[in-house]
Amino acid sequence: MIRGLGKLPWRYLGLLTSALTLTVSCAVGPEYIRPEAPDMKAWIEKEDPAINTLPSDLSRWWTVFNDPVLNALIENAYGMNLSLQVAGIRIFEARAQLGIVVGNLYPQSQSARAGYSYLSGGETSANTTPTVDLSYAEVDIGFDVAWELDLWGKFRGAVQSGMRNLDASVASYYDVLVTLTAEVARIYTVIRTLETRLTIAGENVKMQERSLRIAEAQFRGGAVTELDVVQAKALLTNTQALVPRLDTGLRQAKNALAVLLGVVPDRVEAMLGERRPIPDAPGEVMAGIPADLLRRRPDIRFAERQLAAQSALIGVAKADLYPHLSLLGSIGLRSSNAALTAAGFPGGSSLGNVFDSGSIEFFVGPALSWNLLNYGRIKNQVRVQDARFQQLAVNYRNTVIRAAQETEDAMIAFLRSQEEAGYLAESVDAAKRSVTLSLLQYQEGLTDYQRVLDSQRFLAQQQDNLTATRGSIVANLVSMYKALGGGWEFRRGKDFVPEEVKKDMGERTDWGDLLAPSAIETPLPDRQPNRRRPDW
Repeated sequence: MIRGLGKLPWRYLGLLTSALTLTVSCAVGPEYIRPEAPDMKAWIEKEDPAINTLPSDLSRWWTVFNDPVLNALIENAYGMNLSLQVAGIRIFEARAQLGIVVGNLYPQSQSARAGYSYLSGGETSANTTPTVDLSYAEVDIGFDVAWELDLWGKFRGAVQSGMRNLDASVASYYDVLVTLTAEVARIYTVIRTLETRLTIAGENVKMQERSLRIAEAQFRGGAVTELDVVQAKALLTNTQALVPRLDTGLRQAKNALAVLLGVVPDRVEAMLGERRPIPDAPGEVMAGIPADLLRRRPDIRFAERQLAAQSALIGVAKADLYPHLSLLGSIGLRSSNAALTAAGFPGGSSLGNVFDSGSIEFFVGPALSWNLLNYGRIKNQVRVQDARFQQLAVNYRNTVIRAAQETEDAMIAFLRSQEEAGYLAESVDAAKRSVTLSLLQYQEGLTDYQRVLDSQRFLAQQQDNLTATRGSIVANLVSMYKALGGGWEFRRGKDFVPEEVKKDMGERTDWGDLLAPSAIETPLPDRQPNRRRPDW
């Protein structure tokens, strides 16, 4: 045991104990209360039999289309989409940022030191005597600490803001996931719709080629003029011109799907497989009630968590208006080889004496600082944070209103596009009959070829309109599920990023256990600042 430690004023530890009790004494700044959101009691179309307002599970809403290819594409997109991976990595960044502010709850500065120095003074320097050694070496070993106590909740407020920012980053990830699942379903619907339109265009080309052959035969027989042949050819080539346009759109849609899947375009064909019809929309939609939007939509949770995080920053800024109390301390060992031969100092010391009890030196004590003459800078910083809070409060309410608008827009579009498709289906049936009758009458010489041209042109147009509308029905339903906030819950229990990404990050940097979902998705009631521990 080192001699002399008993002489240390351990009573100063009482000061430290008393000061620590002050760290939980007071906190300035507003108490956060979630603002009231605009309330919508019921959907406008609640009386429509296709809208089911009972509670529903929308975690895998795309399965209502009973399309295994679509199901597989969404699963692949969840595992491989690069934008979703970026959103997941931002969660880890927010978690690391939280670790930084948690560390400020503890002594903000603590450092060990060790040094060696050689000093040589001039013989003509002030305060020198013949008995003083002007050239000597010195060894210094010690530990310094500085701890600003959190009297006004400045550091606790920063931790609270960090936790809420972490929640916001998770909500942002889920918002990206909702958008991703909806976009995959939408692009898939576009692909199947374009494939169907190409098939119908090909059928119309064949039908119009037969009509052209009939017109040519009639012309060669002298029954009609060349005008009928030219008109038939014009209609045919116009329909043929539609094929490359549709094929271009189809290729571009597949390329867009490749980006969503995180693969190069040439891999999409194998993932899509053979051509399939447009998915069938169910006759009934599980819409729930408007109040479910606040619970389900990630963008609303993101806006609310941003607001909560900003509320804490008002208190952080306000704490600078008050005095800051810090505890400073240092303990160390110091020794030199200076020779002291004056009276009363018969000998000297050596560097080897550094670990003797007589080499111990220390200091400990409080320090008070107060930014008094700040010329309004601190008060205006508080005002800045408050203005930002109010902006986010308005944005939160606007997000809720916009969510209701998006849902209502998609709902009415879905319902009315179904009605439109019903009328178009009847129109197509009538147009097919018109083509048959006009062609028979033309062959029998009862009508001119203009009737045939008009009926065939109208049939091609209505068939294309019907196909596009059937695709719109599915696209509108997809938009409705997206507006309802469905599609993010199926991630629960899974990692935020693929395992290979976590492996790369873990090999490059020591992340400890922060890459595990449990380090991020701790239940909110347990996530209190005073329960946080530093990530050593």
